[in-house]
Amino acid sequence: MTPEEHENAAAALLQAEATGRQIGLLSLRYPRMDMDDAYAVQAAFVRGKIARGRKVIGWKIGLTSRAMQQALGIDTPDSGVLLDDMLFASGATVPAGRFIAPRIECEIAFVMGAALAGESVSRDDVLAATDHVAPAIEILDTRILRQDPASGTSRNVLDTISDNAANAGIVLGEERHAPDAFDLRRVGVVAMRNGVVEETGLGAGVLNDPAESVAWLAHRLARYGQRIGPGQVVLSGSFIRPVECPPGSRICADFATFGRLDIAFV
Repeated sequence: MTPEEHENAAAALLQAEATGRQIGLLSLRYPRMDMDDAYAVQAAFVRGKIARGRKVIGWKIGLTSRAMQQALGIDTPDSGVLLDDMLFASGATVPAGRFIAPRIECEIAFVMGAALAGESVSRDDVLAATDHVAPAIEILDTRILRQDPASGTSRNVLDTISDNAANAGIVLGEERHAPDAFDLRRVGVVAMRNGVVEETGLGAGVLNDPAESVAWLAHRLARYGQRIGPGQVVLSGSFIRPVECPPGSRICADFATFGRLDIAFV
């Protein structure tokens, strides 16, 4: 793809978000697209948001579970950017029309106390740089159709990365824990929609250790001269499958002693 095509694709995503009308698969529109192109589209999308007054507050990591990677035929996670207008308080209600087709995932958030950079960052480096960890819900949305209506082709990882890794919102728990206060591999969650258990999971589903996921992000960013900054939030990856949130959904994410979050969709 050319730089102009990156910008055009990002503009189409911004328009889709503004109008609530999804666009077709970018992987079909640009058949030569590769992963570097997808991240270039994502970067242009984020620049467009910043030009509209948004601020970067952190990062999200996706596709961290083996099941999700196998479903998309890849062997690596992906990442996206968190912006200030994505932040919701636990107990909030998402207004009608805010998202196109929202879903939620449950994760452990790392809030950084110090910068984290370089391709040699280890799990221990992540924990040392972390101010605290907290329960979190990620709200997913997609500005791109899940399937091309003409060919039946499904969205692939290049579409997802371009679309800011399908990120749309974050609910950050009020609980703050020292990064070594829990065995993060064994932090569990029960995700309920309208009082019915939809998914359960354990932190170990995220690359066997959520802190390893954050280290992966530091390595990936280093290849582009970027870093995780102090004060930024990092969503380390979901350990449940996405839960659909049609209008009228009331979501409860119960992490037991780690915390609890609620979010409702009109």
